[in-house]
Amino acid sequence: MTFPTHRPRRLRRSEALRGFVRETRLSKEGLVYPMFACPGTKVRTEVSSMPGIYQQSPDRIVEECREVADLGIPAVILFGLPEHKDETGSEAADPSAAVQRSIDAIRKAKLDLLVITDVCLCEYTSHGHCGVIEAGGVVLNDPSIALLADAALSHARAGADIVAPSDMMDGRVAAIRSKLDANSFQDIAILSYAAKYCSAFYGPFREAAQSAPQFGDRRSYQMDPANAREALREVALDLEEGADIIMVKPALSYLDIIQRVRERFDVPVAAYNVSAEFSMVKAAAQKGWIEEQRIVLEILTSIQRAGASIVLTYHAKDVARWLKNC
Repeated sequence: MTFPTHRPRRLRRSEALRGFVRETRLSKEGLVYPMFACPGTKVRTEVSSMPGIYQQSPDRIVEECREVADLGIPAVILFGLPEHKDETGSEAADPSAAVQRSIDAIRKAKLDLLVITDVCLCEYTSHGHCGVIEAGGVVLNDPSIALLADAALSHARAGADIVAPSDMMDGRVAAIRSKLDANSFQDIAILSYAAKYCSAFYGPFREAAQSAPQFGDRRSYQMDPANAREALREVALDLEEGADIIMVKPALSYLDIIQRVRERFDVPVAAYNVSAEFSMVKAAAQKGWIEEQRIVLEILTSIQRAGASIVLTYHAKDVARWLKNC
């Protein structure tokens, strides 16, 4: 038998060797922890489909943000639940709403955290869609982006570092950039949900954010899961309009999209490890069917390996603890 010249197993003989040649190194520096801000005080309600994730009032948001900062996680993203919903989602831009109050509380606590805010209307509208609707249930694009720009400005005034439009209306990045610049917020960055798919993986999130559509679905504005080239067009358009960071959502079923975006565009790429991706792991782990830590670390490594340097994930706190103990 001829002795092989190449033996790749030589570099797999020990954990030291495996680590020495490792190509992708998962770290907490690119993690973002999603949080759900709700009205009131001393409110902390666990989301039934997302173990360990809570709807929290601003005072409790700050308490968990201290924990997040102490773990070395650099950023949180805030989603808001309104006190009242209406047809136009007016509370999204209300300076006294839960997200704005949470930002203010985090700033007053002087926490070393980047604060990102989700900019959308679905949590705030009585119909649960991401924009203004007309008779017949059609979501209107241009009136919607004006309201989204108002919401983004409200978040900037409250002290957000980054605003993240997730609505998938055409032209919303340009409208938000123009609104921010006109009000002297040129330094506020935009993280655009550039390639957001109409996915079945959002179910638990809709419970957490109370944002399920009251009729129909979001296929007329979120992307078709079958399309890849369209994602590149969406990313290019958002970058032309002034996006600073772009995001692919969800992550696991769209690793190929993350890779294509990373290869095509020389900008920071984020990916959202979404609610059902989280909940499926949690449910299987509770049943004892999987090793939760290994599965989560493998999933997040795959997302980074595909090209995302920023990962939004509900696993962030656990991952930070695991990496610290490794």
